[in-house]
Amino acid sequence: MEGWSHDWVKMFETVAAGVEQFFLEATKEMTEALDAFAEFSEDVASELESAIAPELANLDAELDPWIESILQAFTGLEATLSEAAEPVTHTLEPMLNEHPACVGCRHYHGQMYGGNVLVCAMYPYGSETETCPDWESSWKD
Repeated sequence: MEGWSHDWVKMFETVAAGVEQFFLEATKEMTEALDAFAEFSEDVASELESAIAPELANLDAELDPWIESILQAFTGLEATLSEAAEPVTHTLEPMLNEHPACVGCRHYHGQMYGGNVLVCAMYPYGSETETCPDWESSWKD
């Protein structure tokens, strides 16, 4: 009776050894295949780079003047739009609750310097009254 349990253990050991050997061989073959594929991929990438890189460099050199001129045009357009919109932006910048007398005034500056707002040259901290005696419309006549 004890012989059959010993046979089962031997059979399981044989099967386990066979499965282990199968996985070791499969792993070795997969590693070799992946190494070959990686080497092939590097060769293909190298060939592509050597074939395409000069053309891309030429294309880049040809596109640079075009892109530069387009960027200069946009920069000029932005400056023109900023100048044209200046009266509108100045009428919107003064806060009604902080500087109500400055709303729409062409002298309003409203920039921060060292953490302090320079409202305008005549009233650096803003007019202390509800109306400013030096107020002038920012809209051109």
